[in-house]
Amino acid sequence: MYLTRFRVNTGRSDAQRLLSSPHRMHGAVNMSFPTAQTRDGSGPRVLWRIDRDAAGETLLFIVSPTRPDLTHLVDQAGWPAADAPGWTTYAYDKFLTTLAEGDTWGFRLTANPVHSIHHQYSKEGDPTKRAAHRTPRHQMGWLLERQQRSGFEIVQKPVDQRLLEHGDEHELIVRDQRPWQFRKPPTKTNRDDVRITKVTFDGRLRITDPDVLRRTLTHGLGKAKAYGCGLMTLAPVR
Repeated sequence: MYLTRFRVNTGRSDAQRLLSSPHRMHGAVNMSFPTAQTRDGSGPRVLWRIDRDAAGETLLFIVSPTRPDLTHLVDQAGWPAADAPGWTTYAYDKFLTTLAEGDTWGFRLTANPVHSIHHQYSKEGDPTKRAAHRTPRHQMGWLLERQQRSGFEIVQKPVDQRLLEHGDEHELIVRDQRPWQFRKPPTKTNRDDVRITKVTFDGRLRITDPDVLRRTLTHGLGKAKAYGCGLMTLAPVR
C-alpha cells in the first residue's frame, strides 16, 4: 500500500477544471495506474481526497495498492518546469503495521453521510432511496454509528469540557460540508446527474481493532468512494 500527496497548482485553468468536478478528478486519479484497480471488494481500492490546509494549499491525497505515476497531473495541474517531481509517495504498509489497540490518533475523513428514506407517496414494501444527512448532528451520528465496526472509537470529552448538554460528547467536528451535483457520460441505464454531499470530519480516535481499522484505511468508509469520499488518514495527537 502507498500513500501519495500531490500539491495542486490552483492558478492553472486545468487544475480548476479538475477541482470543480469529482468525475474528472476520479478519471485523472485512475490514469495514474497502468492497470485497472479492483472494485469487487476482493482487495484494497484506490481512494482519494482533496484537502485545503491552513496555509491555503490544495492537496490531493491518494491511497493505493500500487505506486502511482502522477506525471500527467503535474502537466495539467502542477508545476511542470519545477525541479521537484511534484508529489511524494510513502510506503503505507510500514505505517499500518505499527497500529496497535489502545493507541490514540488524530484523524481526518471526507465522507458522504447518507441514509435510506421512502418516497413521499410510497407504500409499504416499496424500495427506499438514499438521501444525504444535512445537519452536523446527523452527520456526526452517521459516523458514530460506524465507529465500532470500523475498528475505532471516537474519544469522548471530559464532562467539564463539553459546551452543550447533548451533541458535544466527542472530540469530533464537521469542518466542511459541500453539496455536489455533476454529470458523467450517460449510459443506457443512467442519464441522471450525480448528487453527493461531501463532509469532512476532524477528530481524535482510539484504536479498538487494528486489523479492522487497517481495512477501513485501505478500503474506505461509506459511499461515493470514486468521487473523493471514504479516505481516512491519521496523524499524531499533539
